[in-house]
Amino acid sequence: MSTNWKKNIVLFLLSQTISLFGSSLVQYAIMWHITLVTQSGVMMTIAIICGFLPTFFLSPFAGVWADRYHRKTLIMLSDSIIAISTLVLALLFFAGYKMLWLLFVVSAIRALGTAIQMPAVGAFLPQLVPEDKLTKVNATNGSIQALVMLVSPMLSGALLTVATIEIIFLIDVVTAAIAVMVLFLFLHVPVHAKALEKQPVSYFSDMRQGFTYIREHDYVKKFFIFCAFFFFLAAPVAFLTPLQVTRSFGGDVWRLTAIEVAFSTGMMAGGMIMAAWGGFKNKVHSMTLSVLVIGACTFALGMIPFFWAYLAIMLLAGIAMPVFNTPSTVLLQEKVETDFLGRVFGVLVMISSTMMPLGMLIFGPLSDILAIEWLLIGTGSLMFFEGFFLLGSKVLIEAGKPVSTPDLY
Repeated sequence: MSTNWKKNIVLFLLSQTISLFGSSLVQYAIMWHITLVTQSGVMMTIAIICGFLPTFFLSPFAGVWADRYHRKTLIMLSDSIIAISTLVLALLFFAGYKMLWLLFVVSAIRALGTAIQMPAVGAFLPQLVPEDKLTKVNATNGSIQALVMLVSPMLSGALLTVATIEIIFLIDVVTAAIAVMVLFLFLHVPVHAKALEKQPVSYFSDMRQGFTYIREHDYVKKFFIFCAFFFFLAAPVAFLTPLQVTRSFGGDVWRLTAIEVAFSTGMMAGGMIMAAWGGFKNKVHSMTLSVLVIGACTFALGMIPFFWAYLAIMLLAGIAMPVFNTPSTVLLQEKVETDFLGRVFGVLVMISSTMMPLGMLIFGPLSDILAIEWLLIGTGSLMFFEGFFLLGSKVLIEAGKPVSTPDLY
């Protein structure tokens, strides 16, 4: 571990924040454009599948790459892919080609960049940060990301009222270029040991070893099974709430902005809480609390008839998210061997990119037949009860115990 790790982590988080800011502007611009123009659950489903399915296909390979190659280079490559695809989309829109299918295609290409980036980032952080600081750094990173997600919908909404969507696309290109330059010029981190070795086996052999590792480590396997069901059930609250707001409360841009701001404000607060508190000594207890709250909030979003109360529930759900994300990420970073981190995170990305679109394949079309409120009530109830699966798993409870001294937190 480098002695100047604080400087390195500041540079890394700075680059990721700049990149995320531009990407968030584009994400909201595309989502709102499709929502406001079509008001169709089917169109939303197609957009979400285009944004996730490529990640599913590439993430197992990306996990192998994250273990084989310099993770900083992979992160720079992913940002570059996203920036180039967005630049092409902006040029096409400027030229008058504003077909909806172009947004779907570019969403798919951007998803390929995300597939490369997410396992690399998850595996790269333990190279930069001492193990006893991982919870604080992951929680701080979560708060920074939430701050970006708080500002970007407001700015995106403001820009859409005074400028064209093409301008937002160009902002993303500039921020991605800056992020890549920060990593390239200023962050100097040695390549991890496995990447320096001559690789004796094929990609598929490496991939099989990763799946074997997960199968043989019961706590990873059970956690991934939990995540698969959780991501499936989370699809309506994650993707259909903007459509619900448009149908039930009105199609004003400020309302769509407000729900994103409320959720992001909650996530920022939750990240700060986790950075200061660290969660319960057993990480699984923190994760369970979060799942119970998220399930209850999802249920409530299907019941609340008043928009301001709806925003309050969104805020609470946002607070609960880092209470799950931070300890679950640190659990893997602490427990999984360095040489397998990329592949393990790659499979986790694959699960999330599979189960959420699978959920939308079912819940998206259903949202054009049934009220979204009923979908939220049903999935919220199931998520709440799924939270007890974590508490009931002895192997997960054992894995969640502190790795060092009992007073770590």
